[in-house]
Parts: sequence; C-alpha cells; structure tokens
Amino acid sequence: MELRRLIQMAMLSAIGVLGSLVVSIPLGVAKAFPVQHAINVVAAVLFGPLGAGIVALFTATIRIFTGTGSLLAIPGSVIGALLAGLFYRYSKRTRMAATGEFIGTGVIASLVAVPYAALFMGTKVGGLFFMPGFMVSSATGVLLGMLLVRFMQRAKVQGPSNLSRTS
Repeated sequence: MELRRLIQMAMLSAIGVLGSLVVSIPLGVAKAFPVQHAINVVAAVLFGPLGAGIVALFTATIRIFTGTGSLLAIPGSVIGALLAGLFYRYSKRTRMAATGEFIGTGVIASLVAVPYAALFMGTKVGGLFFMPGFMVSSATGVLLGMLLVRFMQRAKVQGPSNLSRTS
C-alpha cells in the first residue's frame, strides 16, 4: 500500500477513536457507536473492502483498549465495513456502500455477536438480542457517512478517482 493511503486510513481510525469519546450509546453489554458506521461508509468508498475492514479493525481494537468499546466492537464494525466495501466495489454507489454497512452490521454482525458474546464475554442471549441496537447504531451512522461522502465530493477532497463518481 502506498504511504498516502496508509496515512488516510490511520486518520480515519483516529477520527473514529476520538469520535467514540463524544458519541457512544450504552446498550446493555454493547455500546452503540454510530461514528464507526459513518467511517465504515467513508472507508468503503475510499479504500474498498480490505481497506475499510482494516480501518474498522484498528478503530475497534483501539476503542476496546481505551474502554470506549466492548468486545462486540470487532464483529459490529468489521463485518459491516467489509460488506460496505464489497457493495461499493460492485456498484460504485455510496448508497450501496451504506446498504452494505447496514446489512453487514445491523443483520449479519448482530447475529454473529450472539455466539461471539457467549464465547468471549460469557453472555448468553437470544438470537435477535443485539439486532435492534446494532440496527439503530448502523442506521444513524450510514446516514452520517453518506453526508460525509457527499461533503467530500463537493469539497473535492483528494482521494481515489472513484470518489467523484459516487452517488
């Protein structure tokens, strides 16, 4: 990876960690973090699935170590970021990146979180326990992420050439 891209990825992770100090909604054993989902959409558009997944993993890991995220931050962010990147890669539409983030986090990650929480956190819950919280967090985050991408397009923020073609 080129240095510019690595720096941009690190900056998005830093913004995500700092944002977790401002916007974090406790939901039982999980903490909803809409800023992470917004960053996932931006990272999906800028870096694709692998880059977005790396940004999400770094951000979630730092949040766990700093106490602003629970262990559920990893499946709750990485799955959505990867799916957002895949949806964007095949459609070149910001809306599709947002849809991928919502499906990845709100549906898939919320279901993965059940056995994950049992294994790593000793929390046993029903199959749909995490879904409402993950969906609310993801929905607010993807709206913010779509606004951020639109702002970046209008401000002509330097990024990959595909940023100017999103809608």
